[in-house]
Amino acid sequence: MKRIASRRLAVGALAAVAALVAAPWAHAQVKTVGITAIVDHPALDSVRKGVQDELKALGWEEGKNLRVAYQSAQGNTATAGQIARKFAGDKVDAIVAIATPSAQAAVAATKNIPVVFTAVTDPVAAKLVKDWQPSGTNVTGVSDALPLAAQMDLLLKVKPGAKRVGYVYSPGEVNSTIVLKDLKAELQKRGMTVAEAAAPRTVDIPSSFFFNDTATTEIYTTTDNNVVSAYESMVRVAQEAKLPLVAADTDSVKRGATAALGMNYYDLGRQTGKIVDRILKGTKPGEIAPEVGAKMSLMVNPGAAEKQGITLPESLIKEAADVVK
Repeated sequence: MKRIASRRLAVGALAAVAALVAAPWAHAQVKTVGITAIVDHPALDSVRKGVQDELKALGWEEGKNLRVAYQSAQGNTATAGQIARKFAGDKVDAIVAIATPSAQAAVAATKNIPVVFTAVTDPVAAKLVKDWQPSGTNVTGVSDALPLAAQMDLLLKVKPGAKRVGYVYSPGEVNSTIVLKDLKAELQKRGMTVAEAAAPRTVDIPSSFFFNDTATTEIYTTTDNNVVSAYESMVRVAQEAKLPLVAADTDSVKRGATAALGMNYYDLGRQTGKIVDRILKGTKPGEIAPEVGAKMSLMVNPGAAEKQGITLPESLIKEAADVVK
């Protein structure tokens, strides 16, 4: 009996030691991902959900081997910097930065922790990476850059013969100023012009601008975070001025734009999640070349078009992957 008891004690002691050794190891396997966005709005929310769903599909379960911390900067770049520095101080395993201002803040906050940007139109112009090759740094990610030529083709399908396109943008947002420059060049090729309207804040969406510029025949919006955050205001402008509103993201069509040939931001998040997974499994971010969103789709809203003074061609409705009823 004494021998059996001694053996049991020995086995118990070994199990206790094994538990003590295993505990830190198990804890080390829980990875922490800090997700930050410059503001909450449907497109960026879809990106975040896509990232989290992709990680789950690849075996990362919150509460088991993954912890996700999310913070929104509520449109404030100073707050974006504070969030990035907090994540860096917490030594998270990766930072997912949604939209250019948050990505710039994250890259400024750390040179060691992996930063995965997403929903950034031009990461090179935003100085997140030097080019589209593997950066050799702690930064990689997925761009939501769209081919402007295809966007302008859509504008002309929505309003044949359009000559002047209204464009509302935030002058302090790098993405939006880059698009403005490219938009002018693309429209010039087609004998068209831009009626630009700067809106530094969401409350600055200048409805009177479009009423006074009678030459404007259509309004185009990109994924400018200030504009998208107040998209319902933009829709009211379009309805009152009877100007069809064409967006660069499909989420905005659900909110009242006439049409969009744009990124599905949930799919963009899933694509981003694949990169995060690789990093959590040991691949260095500097070895992963930045990517561009792989999926685009056409969505139309015939009801919104009627309120904005036009009837969408039946051919365009048939071409759409999704039609808002």
